[in-house]
Amino acid sequence: MKKSLYIAFALTLVLASCSEGIEYGKTVTISEDVLMDKIRGGWFAQTIGCTYGGPTEFKYKGGLIPDAQPMIWYDNYIYDTFIADPGLFDDVYMDLTFLEVMCDMGIDAPVEEYANRFANADYYLWHANQAARYNILNGRPAPESGYWKYNPHADDIDFQIEADFIGMLCPGQPVKAAALADRIGHIMNYGDGWYGGVFVSALYAYAYVCDDIPTIVREAAKMIPEGTRFRRCVDDVLRLWKKYPNDWKQCWFELEKLYSHEIGCPEGVWNCFNIEAVTNSAYVLIGLLYGEGDFEKTMEISTRCGQDSDCNPASAAGVLGVIYGYDAIPEKYRKGAEMIADLPFPFTSLSLNEVCLKNLELMGVQDGQLSFTVEAPQPVRWEQSFEGLKPVAKTVLKKRFSDSLTLEFDGNSVVVEGSVVKTGHDESDYTARLRAYLDGELVEEWLMPVDYVTRKYELFSRYCFGSGHHTLRFEWLNPHPDYVINAQTMLVYDNEN
Repeated sequence: MKKSLYIAFALTLVLASCSEGIEYGKTVTISEDVLMDKIRGGWFAQTIGCTYGGPTEFKYKGGLIPDAQPMIWYDNYIYDTFIADPGLFDDVYMDLTFLEVMCDMGIDAPVEEYANRFANADYYLWHANQAARYNILNGRPAPESGYWKYNPHADDIDFQIEADFIGMLCPGQPVKAAALADRIGHIMNYGDGWYGGVFVSALYAYAYVCDDIPTIVREAAKMIPEGTRFRRCVDDVLRLWKKYPNDWKQCWFELEKLYSHEIGCPEGVWNCFNIEAVTNSAYVLIGLLYGEGDFEKTMEISTRCGQDSDCNPASAAGVLGVIYGYDAIPEKYRKGAEMIADLPFPFTSLSLNEVCLKNLELMGVQDGQLSFTVEAPQPVRWEQSFEGLKPVAKTVLKKRFSDSLTLEFDGNSVVVEGSVVKTGHDESDYTARLRAYLDGELVEEWLMPVDYVTRKYELFSRYCFGSGHHTLRFEWLNPHPDYVINAQTMLVYDNEN
C-alpha cells in the first residue's frame, strides 16, 4: 500500500474513534514519543500553513479566492519565503518570543516580562501588536496596553494567531491554557480579540485527546461566554456546517452577511478589509470542518476564505498537526519544512527543531511519559470592546501639516489615522512630539517615532467623551523641516442607540 493511501486509511480510523465525545476528569497518559510527534506536527504544520497562505494575504478582502487560482508550492518554497519574507512569520516568531521567556523564567513568568520582551524585539508588528508595543514602550503597561480604549485594534486577530503554542503546552487542559492566555493575551488584545486566542488554544488542547474535529470545535467553543459576538459566530459556523455539509462556500457567504463588518480596527471600518478575530476565526473553522481531516484540503479552504489568508490555514493546519502528528503531514509539505528545521527562526534564537524540544521540556515529562487530567471547558469572563458605540462618519483627510491642524466632528469618540512622513534627507532617529486639545482642553501629549518598529499605529484615538459637536486640534511641538505630519482619515463614533 502506498504511504499516502496508508495515511488516509489511518486517518479514517482515527476520525471514527472519538464519536462519544471527550471524557472529562479522565487521566490520560501519553508517551514521550507520541507527544513529540504531536508537538512537531503542531509547530511544523503551523509554519507550513502560514507559508501556504502567504501569497494571498489580504489580497482577497470580502471575496473568495477563485478555484482557478492555483496555490503556490514547490520543494524549496518554505526556505525561499523564510529568507525573502521573514515578516510573514509573525504568527510564529511572536509565539517563540513568549516561549523564550518561559524557557528563561518558567511558564509563570510575570506578565511584565512577556510584555517587555516582545515590545523591545526588533521585528515588525502590525495592528493590535504594534499598538500594544507602542503603549508599553511609552509607559502604558499590560493589560492596559491591549484595552480597547487605548488600543483601537483590541478585537483584531493578533493574539489569535499567537496562542497556538499555549494550547500545545496544555494537552487536554483548556482552562489551564486560558489562565496563560489571560496574562499574555491582554498584552495586545481585549474582548473578542482575546477570545480568539482563548478559543484557538482550546482547539489545540483538545486536539491532544480527541480526533473528532466537530467535537473539538464544539467543546472549545464552551470556553467563550454565550452571548458574546465571538461565541455567536462559532455557533453559527457549526449551525451552517450542518445546514450546508457539502458546500463550504455557502457557509462562508452566510457568515459574511452576519459578521463581515468591523467596528474597531480603523482601517477595516466601512471597508472590505477585515482583520478582526471573529471573522478570521470562522475561516479557521470552515477549513477544519469542511477539510474533514485532510491536511491539504483544510489549508486550501481556510486560505480561499480570503482576508488574513496566511494566519487562518496556519492555525487550522496546526490543530491537525497535533491531532495526527508530524508523520501524517503529506510528504511534499514535510520536505519543504525540513529544509528550515534547523535554521534559527526569523528574529529569534530558536529553530523549529529546538522549539519542539523546548515545548516538550516545559510540559514536565517524567519517566518517558506525560500524565494529565482532561479538563471540562469553563467559560472565561465576559469582555466586549466598543460596547454601545457605532461608526457614524469616516472622512478622508489627506492633510499634511507642519505646525498645527484643527478638525471638527459630531460624535463621542474619534480616531485619526496618520503618521510622521519623511520629506527630506535627515538621517537621525527623529521622533515628533505632539499635543491634542479637545474643545480647547489639553487631553494628551505624545511621541511619534519615525522608526517603523517603534511607530505609533494611529495619530490619535479617544473614546467615550460625550456626544455632541467637538473641535480637535493638534499641535506639533518640535517641527522639523525634513518631516511632515500626515493626517490620513478621521473615524467618528457615537452612541449605538
